[in-house]
Amino acid sequence: MSGQSNDQKSDPTPPPFDPSKPSVPISYPIKTLEDLENGSYYKSFHYPFNKTSVPLRPNTGLAQRPRVLVCHDMQGGYVDDKWIQGGENSGAYAIWHWYLIDVFVYFSHYLVTLPPPCWTNTAHTHGVKVLGTFIVEGEEGTATCSKILSTKESAHKYAELLVELAVALGFDGWLLNMEVDLDISQIPNLKEFVSYLTQTMHSSAPGSLVIWYDSVTIDGTLSWQNQLNEKNKAFFDISDGIFVNYSWGEDYPKLSATVAGDRKLDVYMGIDVFGRGTYGGGQWTTNVALDVIKKDDVSAAIFAPGWVYETKQPPDFQTAQNRWWSLVEKSWGIVQNYPKTLPFYSNFDQGRGNHVSVDGAQVLSTQWNNISSQTFQPFLEYVDDSTSKTIEVHVDFKEESFNGGGNITFKGTLEAGASFSTRLFSGQLLMGSLPIYFTYSVNSEGNSQLGLSLEFSSETEGKKKLFLASQRTNQFSSEVLVPRRLTTPDNAPGWVMQEVSIAMNRYTLTEIHAVCYKQQPEITNTTEYFAVLGDIKISTSSKNTEFPPSTSWIVDGQDIEWGTSQGSKTLSLKISWKPEDEKGPLFRKYNIYVEKLSKQSIRTSKGSLESVREYIGVAHIEAFYVSQLVIPSDTSSLKFIIQVCNVDGASQNLDDAPFFQLDVQSSTNILSLLFGCLPPLVKKIIAYL
Repeated sequence: MSGQSNDQKSDPTPPPFDPSKPSVPISYPIKTLEDLENGSYYKSFHYPFNKTSVPLRPNTGLAQRPRVLVCHDMQGGYVDDKWIQGGENSGAYAIWHWYLIDVFVYFSHYLVTLPPPCWTNTAHTHGVKVLGTFIVEGEEGTATCSKILSTKESAHKYAELLVELAVALGFDGWLLNMEVDLDISQIPNLKEFVSYLTQTMHSSAPGSLVIWYDSVTIDGTLSWQNQLNEKNKAFFDISDGIFVNYSWGEDYPKLSATVAGDRKLDVYMGIDVFGRGTYGGGQWTTNVALDVIKKDDVSAAIFAPGWVYETKQPPDFQTAQNRWWSLVEKSWGIVQNYPKTLPFYSNFDQGRGNHVSVDGAQVLSTQWNNISSQTFQPFLEYVDDSTSKTIEVHVDFKEESFNGGGNITFKGTLEAGASFSTRLFSGQLLMGSLPIYFTYSVNSEGNSQLGLSLEFSSETEGKKKLFLASQRTNQFSSEVLVPRRLTTPDNAPGWVMQEVSIAMNRYTLTEIHAVCYKQQPEITNTTEYFAVLGDIKISTSSKNTEFPPSTSWIVDGQDIEWGTSQGSKTLSLKISWKPEDEKGPLFRKYNIYVEKLSKQSIRTSKGSLESVREYIGVAHIEAFYVSQLVIPSDTSSLKFIIQVCNVDGASQNLDDAPFFQLDVQSSTNILSLLFGCLPPLVKKIIAYL
C-alpha cells in the first residue's frame, strides 16, 4: 500500500519537508504560533488528505454514566499512523477495543497536535469522539502565552483558529494543556480563551468537547492538583471537563466528585499506564485505579495505553493488547454498543495485516497498515487460560480474508454433539416492521460448521433466540433458520456466502454470537475443528448495492511528474474524482488499481484490453497520490481504476468503475522535459559538446 517511497527510505539525507510540494500524504502537527496564525496549513498539499471521511453520528452525546477517555501518547506521535494512505508495517500499533472507549485524545508535545484522520475515521465509526491537543510548556510556551493572552481579542482570535482547524478536519474538539507558570494578570484572558474556545466549538460543531488538563492554577502557578479543587475549578466551570493529573490518592476521586456536584461525570481521573506515580501502579494493575474511580462515580482518563506496544509485553502485541484491555472491560464494562443502525458491516479488519482481499480474491500479498480500514471491531472476550477452552478464537492475519485483511479464525477440537459459542457483538438495534437481512461468509474444513446465534429482547415479550445454521439441526434449543446460499465469485474458492431475512418487529437485537459445531451426521469422526468467519452484514435489503456508473464521475489527474529510477520510468501524480451529481450517495472508501497497457495488449472477445489490474492502495477521500510508480518499458498507457466501496462492504465491479487514463511519455519526451528544466548556461554547454 502507498506509504514511504523507495527514495525516501534509501536516501540517508532526505531534503527538508516542504508541505507545499506534492508527496506521499502525511499527517503532521503545527509547531509554532506563527504557522497557526498564518494559515499555512491550509495551503499544504497534505491538508485535503487529512480530512476525516467519517462524520460522528448525529446526536452522539456523552452518556450520563462514568466515562472512559483514552489519551494516546506514543513515541512522540505521528509514527506509522502518519501515512494517510497506509504504511507497510503489519506490526503497527492500533486500538481495536473501541467498545470500551467514550473519548479518544491524540497527544504529542507539539503546540497543536492534529489527530491523523485514520484515528478519527475509525473512532467515529464506533461512536467515539476525537480530540486534538493544544499544549504550551517551557520557555517557548511562556512566550506563546504572552502573545495569546495579551488581550481579550487575541484570546478570541487564537481560539477561533483552533475551532477552524477542528471543523475543517472533522475532529471533535481539544484537550488544553497549559503547562507553564503565568502572571496572575494573564489569568482573566486565559479564562476568556478557555471559555470562548468552548462556546465557539459548541456552536460550530454540536457535540464537540473542550477538556482542561490539570496544570496551571487560578493563581498562575503550574501546580498539578491531582484532584478537582478551588485552584482549578474555575477552568472546569467554563469547559466540558477536567483531565486530572495521575498522582492522586485513594480518596481524591470522591473529593473531586463532591466539588464537581452534578457535573461529577465530567471529572476524568488520570491513570498513567506506564505507572509513573499513578495510583495502583498502572501497567497490569491499571484496573486497581479504575475500580476506585468507578466506585466514586466519576470518569477515567487512561494515559498512554500504548505501553503494551512500546514495552513489547509478551508473548506478542495482539495477545498482550487483548489481555490488557480485558482488565478495562472487567472493571468498567462495555460503553459502546453496536449494531445500532443499518447498514452494519464488519470484516474484522484491524487496520493492519499481511494481505488484502476483495470479495474473496486476494489483491495484495504484502504487509500493510492503515487504521482507516478498520470496520466495526468484534467484542471478542479474552480468556487468560487457553487450556480452559477447546476452540481458540482470534482475529487472524495469516488465513485468507474475504474482504480486507482480517477475519475471525476458530481452531481447535470439538467432540460430536458438542458446541462452542463466543460473543461477536453486543448491540442495540431496534427492529421495525420490515424484515432485515443477515449476510455472512464462512470458509471451513471437513464437517466443521459455523453458525450465528442472535438474541433479541422485548419489553413485552421478553428474550428470544434465533440460530442461523447452514442446514437443519436439532442440536440447539433455539429456533433454527437456514439461510439461502448466495453465488460466490469464481475467484473466491472455499468461501460460502449465506443470507437470511428476519422479521422481529419491536424487538431489539442485543447479542450476536458465533457458534462452532459439527455437521450431523458426521462426515468423518475426527475431533479437529477449523472455520473462518470472513465478514458479516446486516441491512434492510437483499438487493445488490447500485453504484453510480463510471460516466457519472469527474476524474482528473494533477501534479503529474515523470522520472527515472534505476533505469526504469516512474510516475507520480494526484488522482482526484467527484460525482457529477454532488447530491448523490456519499462513499468513504475507494480501492485503487492500475492497468499498465502495452502496445501488444490483446483485445478480448468483449472488446476490452487484456491486462493485469494491480492493486496499489486505498483512499478514504476523493483523492489518491501515486508515488514513483515503476512503469515497464513496453507500457504505452496507464489506466487508474477507482473501485467505489459502500459502507455495507459491497465493491463496484471494476469494469463499471470510474478511471483515469494517461499516455506514457516516451524516453525522448522525458529527456526533453529534463533538458527544458536545465539552466540556460548548462544548455549551451551541452549544445556545444
